[in-house]
Amino acid sequence: MSIAAVHEIGERYSRIREKVGPEITVVVATKYVSVNEMAALAEARVEVVGENRAQDLQTKHARYADRFRWHFIGHLQSNKVKVVNEVCELVHSLSSDSAAQRLTIPALLEVNLSGEVTKSGVQPAEITGYLARYPLIRGLMTMPPLAGDPEASRPFFRRLRELAHEHGLGELSMGTSQDYQVAVEEGATLVRVGEALLRPAQG
Repeated sequence: MSIAAVHEIGERYSRIREKVGPEITVVVATKYVSVNEMAALAEARVEVVGENRAQDLQTKHARYADRFRWHFIGHLQSNKVKVVNEVCELVHSLSSDSAAQRLTIPALLEVNLSGEVTKSGVQPAEITGYLARYPLIRGLMTMPPLAGDPEASRPFFRRLRELAHEHGLGELSMGTSQDYQVAVEEGATLVRVGEALLRPAQG
């Protein structure tokens, strides 16, 4: 990746950080970032990266272990928890007892607020039980339905904030490239951005 491209990524990252403020953790989603391209993120002074696949997590961490803080943001299968425990400081996507029983690092419980069967996540009524069983849970995460208008995500973010407040949880992972500013307005403490940093819309 050229020096100019690295500079542009750094500029975009700075702009995102300015928009969300210093209290919000910006997690750069690296699902579509190759191992070699991770160097550009390091040069752009990205601090926290989020990976979706345990195998990619291992490969990238092997080369850039000390350059980033590592989060896991993809669907967490129980047979991949060992890798995540060894590499990451936080899981955003806990949604099963089988994975929770193996975790040794803090996690956010993924809540399915949209009712979409294609999405992972526990139901709101299950939160109390998970918190009782797994004290490593620090907060909640959700993925609203895909929509062109960021405002369409607001009711889901607001509901997640309400659930976190009801259960005394302080961390909220919500908002991606298209709607992270709405998420911050509704109380997000972590946002997950990829496209807004790596392939922003033109115009």
